[in-house]
Amino acid sequence: MLELTGVEIRYGNIRAVRDVSLTVGQGELITLIGSNGAGKTTTLRSISGLLRASAGRIMFEGEDITRAPTDRIVAMGISHCPEGRRIFGSLTVGENLRLGAVTRADRRAVAKDLGEVLEIFPVLEQRLGQAGGTLSGGEQQMLAIGRALMSRPRLLLLDEPSLGLAPLMVERIFATIAELKRQGLTILLVEQNVHHALDVADRAYVMETGRMSLEGPAHVLRRDPRVEQAYLGGGEVRA
Repeated sequence: MLELTGVEIRYGNIRAVRDVSLTVGQGELITLIGSNGAGKTTTLRSISGLLRASAGRIMFEGEDITRAPTDRIVAMGISHCPEGRRIFGSLTVGENLRLGAVTRADRRAVAKDLGEVLEIFPVLEQRLGQAGGTLSGGEQQMLAIGRALMSRPRLLLLDEPSLGLAPLMVERIFATIAELKRQGLTILLVEQNVHHALDVADRAYVMETGRMSLEGPAHVLRRDPRVEQAYLGGGEVRA
């Protein structure tokens, strides 16, 4: 479904990501893990069109989207749930959710999808008229994921969904991610919580200092001490 080949991303003269290649098959949950500043978020932003690759190619369902505008990428079926949630705090929960479907014209289907999102996150139904900024951190993360789902994505990009959450809420968020995978949604997950990420993923990539260091089945990498080294920021991972 998704294929990155030799992707390079620069911030001015700084090469933040170099020679990154990865694949995501339909129905897979792939996790991209690594230390702070490794280039994980930058990679996701290049897929959703928020950043432009200076080299390499990004293909989605056989179509080159390397330089496609973000609105077209969303319309093609890629939805990005960003790091830090980025909800609209002054808008209500219901308004935030409806914004996720702003590119869709199928109002009846949108209403159906809203009902399904509220089934996944029942607490949001109780907060529909409440300003998003008044929600707890965990509830805001649920809202951010729900908003991303409202575009009816075929590929969901999740960036650090557990960041800043209490342990119990982290468990709930990852249970939801696992359920979305069981429902057949394809997911690319960026996450620093290595153990939770590898528990739900099919395959994993480890990223260090802007490039891929390791890749393989999640259950294999979960037992690899080099993964712990990458997560703890203990230096360059050696393949």
